Amino acid sequence: MKVLHEKGVRSQHAYIAAIVAIGVSFLSWVFSRGKDEEGSGRWGLFIGEWAPTLLLVGLGLKHEEK
Repeated sequence: MKVLHEKGVRSQHAYIAAIVAIGVSFLSWVFSRGKDEEGSGRWGLFIGEWAPTLLLVGLGLKHEEK
């Protein structure tokens, strides 16, 4: 976390990235509905798994900022 903080990454950046990941995940799921391709909705699930990680990075950076 210290290296990210020194490079200029702030907690807000990670929080925004998490919100974007949730949005992209939802849109990917919506656009893949109704398609016959097997596993077409899995991209939405894969991207959705990034959100908790990014939130935890944001918390770590928040502690580093203090």
